[in-house]
Amino acid sequence: MISKDTIEKVFETARVEEVIGDFVQLKRAGSNLKGLSPFVNEKSPSFMVSPVKQIWKDFSSGKGGNAVTFLMEHEHFTYPEAIKYLAVKYNIEIEETVQTDEDVAQANEKESMYLVSEFAQKYFHHTLLETDEGKAIGLSYFKERGFTSDTIKKFGLGYSPETWDAFTKEALGKGYKLEYLEKTGLSIFKEDKQFDRFKGRVMFPIQSMSGRVLGFGGRILTSDKKAAKYLNSPESDIYHKSKVLYGIFHAKQAIAKLNNCYLVEGYTDVIQMHQAGIENVVASSGTALTSDQIRLINRLTPNITVLFDGDAAGLRASIRGIDLILEAGMNVKVCTFPDGDDPDSFARKTSYEDLLQYFEDNAKDFIQFKASLLMQEAKNDPIKKADLIRDMVISISKIPDRIKREVYIKECSRIMDISEDVLFNTLAQLVKKDLSEANKQFKEEQKAFEVVRNDIAQPTQVDIQYELEHKIIQILLLYGDKEAEFEDTILAQNEEGETIEVKEQNKYKVFQRIYLSLQEDEVELANPIFKAIYNHLIAYFNENEVFELDKYLMQLPDELAQEVTTILMNEEREVLHNWEVQQIYVKQKEATISQYVTETIITLRWYLVNKIIDDLKNNISNGEQSDNSETLEMVMAYLGLTHIFSKSLGRVLSRYN
Repeated sequence: MISKDTIEKVFETARVEEVIGDFVQLKRAGSNLKGLSPFVNEKSPSFMVSPVKQIWKDFSSGKGGNAVTFLMEHEHFTYPEAIKYLAVKYNIEIEETVQTDEDVAQANEKESMYLVSEFAQKYFHHTLLETDEGKAIGLSYFKERGFTSDTIKKFGLGYSPETWDAFTKEALGKGYKLEYLEKTGLSIFKEDKQFDRFKGRVMFPIQSMSGRVLGFGGRILTSDKKAAKYLNSPESDIYHKSKVLYGIFHAKQAIAKLNNCYLVEGYTDVIQMHQAGIENVVASSGTALTSDQIRLINRLTPNITVLFDGDAAGLRASIRGIDLILEAGMNVKVCTFPDGDDPDSFARKTSYEDLLQYFEDNAKDFIQFKASLLMQEAKNDPIKKADLIRDMVISISKIPDRIKREVYIKECSRIMDISEDVLFNTLAQLVKKDLSEANKQFKEEQKAFEVVRNDIAQPTQVDIQYELEHKIIQILLLYGDKEAEFEDTILAQNEEGETIEVKEQNKYKVFQRIYLSLQEDEVELANPIFKAIYNHLIAYFNENEVFELDKYLMQLPDELAQEVTTILMNEEREVLHNWEVQQIYVKQKEATISQYVTETIITLRWYLVNKIIDDLKNNISNGEQSDNSETLEMVMAYLGLTHIFSKSLGRVLSRYN
């Protein structure tokens, strides 16, 4: 594990504007920087970066955070990967916490395999571009496939010489160990002989989501019938074929941004589609789609469009993969190409705009695709048609969401001209549930959904309590650890023995003053998110002498971190003088911190007391009590409190509407 000291050094050194500036073009906007959102397509910039606070906020997608969270959102790094990326960027030595000898040995072995693989990629790429053999054989092949120089460089394509041990000799000469050449599968050792696994092949490096080279695919260029056309690296500690998708490193940003992933079969399909402008595409590298590969896509989008060339074997394989995608709760469509075409050939001869239009016109929902495919086989055979319908219901049964299952059952009923009851009965048998229970559960979920939807409060013109609670959280974030003088009123006795009020100045941390004030009135924040942030902040202030925003964001739960970032980025966009129209009286921040805090708390008290007065008045008007004298006395007492609040604020607070 990365040591705490290293993580702290990374947070202290990394500048959010420098990190984001590597990926987004930013322009100065006052004290902030702004640019176009990297997460959605937009024409007007809504992406804001605050160098002062070291945070960012994308107002289009709602995402936000610090430098580390940006890398996790944009590059889809894990937390350790983001820390390591920043450590490399800022030349910070990465210290690891104490590990067992076994852990250290395993980590070192994996790193050695990565280094060997990265050396191999550079060697093959150099051989392709800089040697006569590479240019004559490998480069000419890629050029024939229509790949441009930029595309070849982008995907790091290469060539392994025809000589038996050209790569192995080069690697050994550079100091790489035989052990790791063999473990990565790049070299093969038999008795006293050593030779290259990928001799005489053009090379396709296979990268992880973070861009590390895991293994290779090699295509032979001769007509040797004894040799496999494509050869992949063997399974190793760093390369697991069933857990890897070719092209994921280059496609991840486009997949997340466009919220869809095109899935193809081969390396050249991916490369040609990229070159045509379709970048949200990955390949299963000729293997049957696996659950691990689906989970990899699901990290980026819940939507998959499977692209197939239309041959029967390929379409049959797609059906098996579709069930796995449905089981993962994802949405899947299938698009086939005209006879004789595959994604590679079709992309070569089709413009970007026409490609997009073709996908839009021809991508079918899985139920329509399966019906059209299998109906060709069933034709007029009732037995085969019955099997086909059961096959379709089996696919539907894989979907975990009951609402989606209901929708697809209705669609299947329409397409196959069969009653919904029969399909529901079949579905119930497949999922091993009684039909009545399944329908009851569905209706209950549908009812619950309606209740939740109806319970969502529609935003009023201005929610005064919401705005005041928002302001309290904002004050805590901006000034919580600052110390200021506050005026306290205490009871004392004068020389005549009378009880009098005495004003005195005492020093408090801002968070202490807010906490004590709310505790005194037994006030809890009504908004659940604000309440959670408030409790988290108070605990953090009590445990830490210094408040550092980036470190605080680092240990916040994701949902709270998003809200905190929004509050901080909105802070500079708010215009307080407009609030007075809505009876929210909060001093401008140019006033002293103590005055700013005091007036915010008093305004909240004033608002809550007025709510109580309204409730009491409603009780009187509704005739809930025969004798209202006690209630009227309470109203008068609370009205007296509002006058005290007005006096404390130095202005008359009028009733809100």
